[in-house]
Amino acid sequence: MQRTITILRGPLVRDRGFSTSSSSSQKIVVSVLFERLPVVIPKIDPVVYAYQEFAFRWRQQYRRIYPDELLDKSNARGKGDYHIDYVPAPRITEADKMNDRKSLQRALDRRLYLLLYGNTDGSAGKSVWHFPEKVYQSEETLRKCAESALKSILGDLSHTYFVGNAPMGHMATQSTEDVPGSPSVKQFFFKSQVIATNKFNIKKCEDFVWVTKDELLEYFPEKAEFLNKMIIS
Repeated sequence: MQRTITILRGPLVRDRGFSTSSSSSQKIVVSVLFERLPVVIPKIDPVVYAYQEFAFRWRQQYRRIYPDELLDKSNARGKGDYHIDYVPAPRITEADKMNDRKSLQRALDRRLYLLLYGNTDGSAGKSVWHFPEKVYQSEETLRKCAESALKSILGDLSHTYFVGNAPMGHMATQSTEDVPGSPSVKQFFFKSQVIATNKFNIKKCEDFVWVTKDELLEYFPEKAEFLNKMIIS
């Protein structure tokens, strides 16, 4: 018995993408959580400090006693050695005293996050506080869309580092009755970090701030529960 084999002509592998033409009532928005890592070591928790004090005293009580001549640092130091007095940098800066939220030289022991004030695609022409964001259109991946969103306000990405290729969080917002015909929004969050700089030339917004996590939650009271879970540190 003979069988007929039909050869299918055409590409077997198609480019990956996210379909946005299936329904005009859905929109994908990519946001960037742009953070500056702590510059100085955070203050020790009181419980940790109490344990370290106890451990030090315990070691001092049962430590091995050495002869004094072995512990004489002045004689042990070799000729030509230099002694440098270390003076730590102040934790409280001028930006902290003035509460200058436009400066990265504040809250040095905390993480800071960038927020922008201006119009967005979902603000209906009103200026609101928001993360750097962009509506997904034809980018190859969501990560590329996130890079484009951040580059549009910074000018370049030479002092940024994106943490991973996958989003760190996802939020779905249904259309509301207050704005008839408004599409439902699927918002994806990507994390990016400041690298080797303490100042950016931020543009394409009316205002901007660098805020800690606690301060950030004050700007989004309706999303505080979600953001508190997404931002662990």
